Amino acid sequence: MGNTAQGTSSTNITYGNVYVMTHSFFSDVIKIGCTPIDPIQHAITLSENTIGDYTVVFSLQCKNPCNVKKQIRQYLHAKAYVNEFYQVPAEVAERLLKREALRIPMLSDV
Repeated sequence: MGNTAQGTSSTNITYGNVYVMTHSFFSDVIKIGCTPIDPIQHAITLSENTIGDYTVVFSLQCKNPCNVKKQIRQYLHAKAYVNEFYQVPAEVAERLLKREALRIPMLSDV
């Protein structure tokens, strides 16, 4: 499960998406990341570079998505699996993103 340079390593994304993905081989592990492109397209790109497939469970379009990702990663620090992967139910990460959305400027507000 590798990262591509596109979207996941940059912390300077002004507008984009923060997402929760699952991988077909790991039902109990989620990936949290940020990308300036459509998260579904990003999942397709990631899937092309790995065995198995990534699926977007939830995404949120917002300002500074990598800052949101960073905050969610802090919340889930105790559940860290490896890099951007966490061993928590996808619903937990989705609730955290929705809660964080109350504190971040949404693109629809622009």
